[in-house]
Amino acid sequence: MGSAPRSGTVRCVRRDAQRNREAVLAAAREIYAEQGVEAPLDVIARRAGVGNATLYRRFPDRASLIEAVFHDMLTATVEAGEEARRAEDPWSGLISYVERLFTGLAADRGATDLLTTGVEGLPTLDALHAHNAETFRGLLARCVREGTARDDLSVEDLLFALAVVGRAVPAAEAASPGSWRRLLALFVDGLRKEGASPLPAEPLNGEQLAGALRELHGRRGREAGSGAGGAGGSGRG
Repeated sequence: MGSAPRSGTVRCVRRDAQRNREAVLAAAREIYAEQGVEAPLDVIARRAGVGNATLYRRFPDRASLIEAVFHDMLTATVEAGEEARRAEDPWSGLISYVERLFTGLAADRGATDLLTTGVEGLPTLDALHAHNAETFRGLLARCVREGTARDDLSVEDLLFALAVVGRAVPAAEAASPGSWRRLLALFVDGLRKEGASPLPAEPLNGEQLAGALRELHGRRGREAGSGAGGAGGSGRG
């Protein structure tokens, strides 16, 4: 009969496992920021200095790794949305929140993938999508009532436009740091009621928005790790 492992051995194994987990997370953060969330897992394992089997023991699929890497960022974004909701001036709250989102997109290509097309099957991201849809719905309604935002704009219009413009933010930042702020200014002017021309056609509904966002990233609804989501939400919920 074999003897039970000594407590010191168990602690050593646990420390090694924790170090491997932290190494994988650090490598994934770097690579996702550089390449986006479609980066191959074996590339992450190599940069972390661990084998593929070790990575999969810690994170059995791509979704679980992405969830762990971006959990804090997504949670902070929800908190920023709550702050925007509490703004006394809804227009300032809306624009400040969009600027905060774009600032994050400019710094991290992985965040761009999540927030403008997303990945399905991530609980924290799903919660952010739902929260964002309600944040923008409430702020937009308040802005319309106060006469600052155009009254023919739907929340689906807003979410899809954010996704489209947001996808361009990292490219603008790479070409010339800070140049994405020009895109933001153009986007903001498009929301204003003053001087606005009537919008043609009907706005997308929630289901159409979800499909459009999948198409935006060239996907067809594949799940976690290779699926598509929305620019802060599908507009549903």
